[in-house]
Amino acid sequence: SWNELKKRQETLLNINMSNRCICVCVCVCMRSKSPGGADDFSESSSEDEEDEEKPERRAEIPTDLPSEYWQIQKLVKYLKGANQTATVIVLCTLRDFNLVQETCQLAIRDVGGLEVLINLLDTDDIRCNIGSLKILREISCNSLIRQTIADLGGLQTMVSILDTPVKELKCLAAETIANVAKFRRARRTVRQYGGIKRLVELLDCLPDSVSLSAEQERDADVARCGALALWSCSKSTRNKESIRQAGGIPLLARLLKSSQKNMLIPVVGTLQECASEKSYRIAIQTEGMIEDLVKNLSCDNQELQMHCASAIFKCAEDKHTRDLVRQYDGLKPLVMLLNKAENKQLLAATTGAIWKCSISLENVAKFQEYRALEILVGLLKDQPEEVLVNVVGALGECAQISENLATIRKSGGIQPLVKLLSGTNQALLVNVTKAVGACATDPENMPIIDRLDGVRLLWSLLKNPSPDVQASAAWAICPCIENAKDAGEMVRSFVGGLELIVNLLKSQNKDVLASVCAAIAKIAKDVENLAVISDHGVVPMLANLTNTVDDKLRRYLAEAIACCCMWGSNCVSFGEAGAVAPLVHYLHSKDPLVHQATARALFELSKDPNNCITMHENGVVKLLLIMIGSTDAILQEAAASCVANIRCLALANDKAKNG
Repeated sequence: SWNELKKRQETLLNINMSNRCICVCVCVCMRSKSPGGADDFSESSSEDEEDEEKPERRAEIPTDLPSEYWQIQKLVKYLKGANQTATVIVLCTLRDFNLVQETCQLAIRDVGGLEVLINLLDTDDIRCNIGSLKILREISCNSLIRQTIADLGGLQTMVSILDTPVKELKCLAAETIANVAKFRRARRTVRQYGGIKRLVELLDCLPDSVSLSAEQERDADVARCGALALWSCSKSTRNKESIRQAGGIPLLARLLKSSQKNMLIPVVGTLQECASEKSYRIAIQTEGMIEDLVKNLSCDNQELQMHCASAIFKCAEDKHTRDLVRQYDGLKPLVMLLNKAENKQLLAATTGAIWKCSISLENVAKFQEYRALEILVGLLKDQPEEVLVNVVGALGECAQISENLATIRKSGGIQPLVKLLSGTNQALLVNVTKAVGACATDPENMPIIDRLDGVRLLWSLLKNPSPDVQASAAWAICPCIENAKDAGEMVRSFVGGLELIVNLLKSQNKDVLASVCAAIAKIAKDVENLAVISDHGVVPMLANLTNTVDDKLRRYLAEAIACCCMWGSNCVSFGEAGAVAPLVHYLHSKDPLVHQATARALFELSKDPNNCITMHENGVVKLLLIMIGSTDAILQEAAASCVANIRCLALANDKAKNG
């Protein structure tokens, strides 16, 4: 194999440098198209893709480069024709240079050194393998070098080296794969050539014991390097599944109990990356990893703290995880980490974990105890948007407890929240509208929101192209109207505002429709505003929605219909538009809130004789008689009143027939 290598090196010497550059460029261009077929896949939404298909074009090499550049080029040229012993000496000499410097990295690449180094990986000489990998590991932190290594097939060779019994070689190969697999094509290559399964196998070691032998230390280092490579590869959705199928989860769980920070960082990094998948979130619970994640929140390494908080952030979508974080006393360390505001990555992960944990009211009570709200309010200014999204989300969830509304106000949180309504980040707008809407439920907060022009800003967000923002803004408008001092006049002051909200009934998004119906129910309580929205065609638009089977929409649609019946001939118009019969079927729903809203709507509609006939024909009486026995007083009264109106009509008909 050494003779074959020498022949390949002699061939390389005859290749003109410009031709080599052209070949690499052509190779890159050919790979710029999606391979299609089974290899097309979506990567994790969170990953930062490098623009691997369009590497930066470098200008001609200037003559004022440092001497190291030329020295390295001479060494690489000598390496191409050297014998076995000289090759090892040259590799050692190259390692004496500062290979972290870009000049040194590009000196190797520009003279064709990457091809030689990758070719050396195919030899049977372990010293050459190790020397080559040590250099590739250092220089592969450069994105251009990474892409060239992938173009030259270096990853395939490194994956095959993972099978070697030489542990030092395994470590070096895995670490280099970790560096190279920073972009999509490289991660796909690792998977396609069986690299994921091999990397998972490297994790199989005992994380800690009383005293490690030299052999056990080498095993632990192999596992650490394997975890590093899996961390890079786990940014691919398919690779996450491959790691799971290869049995990586229990091995990661075992390594998570290690006390070594250099082991824990890649292990937790891999877990937090994979936690975007539901299967991993369930496994993190069932394998008992939440306790270890919580424990490491109190360590003295901010990078490890950040990854643990990020993993909790992703996993805490599930209530059981939120409960586990509280049970393992993880809430207080999270609040303590808010004091490290200078580390923005740690702050983003921590505030995200607090946001998701605060979805549970039991956790909100703990955050009150630890005075987290005051700290969160202080973070509403001069922070990256990623942090603001989480902070505002946490405040919105904490506002579920009414006494926290006063805390937000007294801490000066209303003004910065309202100010954020004028932003453009859609995720932030969804959270801030929810937070402002929650604050508006407090009668003392509402005048402040109104004075700061918060309601107008909320109304303007109904024009936002994002349905999520539209829905969140409409939900927030509801408590604003309910608690404003002169709500009717306030709403009328928004030029074109009523027409805008009625037109949103044309949306295809069910949450937008439900929120708009809820807002219309509040608006319709003012007679003048009800007249305006009636003129804008609110009745036929609401009637068109009545065939829905979505209980959330049914509830708020029925409320809107009930309130809109209060004006003119709207009650008759709803019947003519065919809204009555579908409403009767709402009473078959299992949601008691749908029953209450529907009974109220039917009562209002029953004030028109024709509607009573339609209700009777659709079997409403039998259903309402059951509702009369409800413990809900509002439902009882509405059901009884509707039956009374139907009965009065029946009696009137009998009297007319019998004279």
